[in-house]
Amino acid sequence: MKKVLFVATVVQLHIARFHIPYLKWFHEQGWQVDVAAKNDYEHPEECVIPYCDHFYDIPFARSPLDSSNLQAFRMLKQCLDKTHYDIIHCHTPMGAVIARLAAKKSRRLGTKVIYTAHGFHFYRGAPAKNWMLYYPVERFLSRWTDVIITINQEDKQAARKFSCSRIEYVPGVGINLKKFVRHRPRDVVRAALGIAPDTTFILSVGELISRKNYDVAIDALSALDTRIKFCFCIAGIGDKESELRQHIADKGLEDSIKLLGFRSDIPDLLHAADVFFFPSLQEGLPVAVMEAMACGLPIVCSRIRGNTDLIDEGLGGYLVDATDTAGFTRALTQCIHAPSNAEMAAYNREKIKAFSESAVLERMAAIYQSAMNGAV
Repeated sequence: MKKVLFVATVVQLHIARFHIPYLKWFHEQGWQVDVAAKNDYEHPEECVIPYCDHFYDIPFARSPLDSSNLQAFRMLKQCLDKTHYDIIHCHTPMGAVIARLAAKKSRRLGTKVIYTAHGFHFYRGAPAKNWMLYYPVERFLSRWTDVIITINQEDKQAARKFSCSRIEYVPGVGINLKKFVRHRPRDVVRAALGIAPDTTFILSVGELISRKNYDVAIDALSALDTRIKFCFCIAGIGDKESELRQHIADKGLEDSIKLLGFRSDIPDLLHAADVFFFPSLQEGLPVAVMEAMACGLPIVCSRIRGNTDLIDEGLGGYLVDATDTAGFTRALTQCIHAPSNAEMAAYNREKIKAFSESAVLERMAAIYQSAMNGAV
């Protein structure tokens, strides 16, 4: 029986969110499917991974300076010394670093190591320290990688300078378009949020962290024409919540900007919204934008890696430099008043089909098969 090992830093926030369809695919091909990741569930007994034959709870840490990564390396190396895997598919920066170091011997014995970069930490405009730390590591480890998969075009170009002979572009991890069929009536969802029928509902989905750039979003919204009735809602949690609430209060926008916290009804929120606003400073390929496209929303977002792979200027939305507050205000105003939003909605719904779970799974299956020289 052939064996595959999926490696990522954590289970709940990565494996369970993005990779179950791929575990299922291998399982259906008759492979043994194993997972190595940290059990990050609040209640450890809740960690049940579908289509997983063996789970290795490895104490990966996100920080490269965390000493627990040494223990993670030793534990993963022991697993690989005991079990020969035909494919090791690694994800997340530290999970992939440790997996490739631990798999050096395995590769000599025929294991194929595949690495999906979900967004390199070095990118156009990234801090110099990111280039100094992460770029040399990724370039060095590429020599111990059989296939590097990138999920945006900027990363694909960067990876071409590495030693790995095979660089593939795959449009993300795939989204399940069936999840984004309307469930609750639009007016019911809006009413529950206290949004009047004549108010423009602007939505964003993301963690309340600096990288999401919500301070600039608040400033941009505060500059909208006072005749525009809007409600901006952010679905997400994070360590900047109190700071953002203070910023909202300072702008006198408590009635117009709502922090919704964690939500399990994102599809309903998206279908109830009029505009999706995503001003992030850094992304790989943002799932939030893809989900908004699947629901037919026009998008106002930052002109960064990942967003530019998804949004075509003037066709599916508007791209603005991430620090251009006035530019975001203009784009939002244009989007609110544009008569072409129906065309944008149709355009985004059509474009996102190439990023669907089924399309990505088909592409990944071809990569897995070719990596094994057609043995699957």
